[in-house]
Amino acid sequence: MGQHEIDLTEERVSSEEVYGGKLVHLFRDTARLPNGKLATREVLRLPGAVAVVPLTSEGNVILVRQYRYPFAEVMLEIPAGKLDPGEDPADCARRELSEETGMEAEELVSLGVYYPSVAVLDEKIHLYLARGLTQKESHPDEDEFLRAETLPLNELVERILRGDVPDGKTQAAVLKAWHLVRFEGHSR
Repeated sequence: MGQHEIDLTEERVSSEEVYGGKLVHLFRDTARLPNGKLATREVLRLPGAVAVVPLTSEGNVILVRQYRYPFAEVMLEIPAGKLDPGEDPADCARRELSEETGMEAEELVSLGVYYPSVAVLDEKIHLYLARGLTQKESHPDEDEFLRAETLPLNELVERILRGDVPDGKTQAAVLKAWHLVRFEGHSR
């Protein structure tokens, strides 16, 4: 087998839950490497999540500001939230959009899946663009404190490119949405 044909797969030999919290589960696994040797892998297992770019007909994105404890910072993000067990990601996206912004979407376009930290997390975040928005009443979870605000899509892209929006899911989803909207505009 040539250098480019080597099987890179690692096989899980054993797995031990080191910590089980409400949301996060930390496992210490033993894996067999492609060369046959054993290695330890620490993995945080999470239920998965969704993130939504709510884009108004005027070209504005509805965002939320909220305090993020691990960084001790208030961050600007797109609406997002964790999947309930067995929940369809599109249903979760509609639920989170409604809870955090009070918006309902006529159209939900998949922007793919984002893996936030491939070395230690198994989390998958399903990204969506929401259009055809109708304002209803927001109803955040009782332990969720956030403030909605609106920015033009182009300005948000500029802020992301300047480094002013550090949240990875927001960067990925907004840049994908921006590309999609620009591509649609050129294909008409």
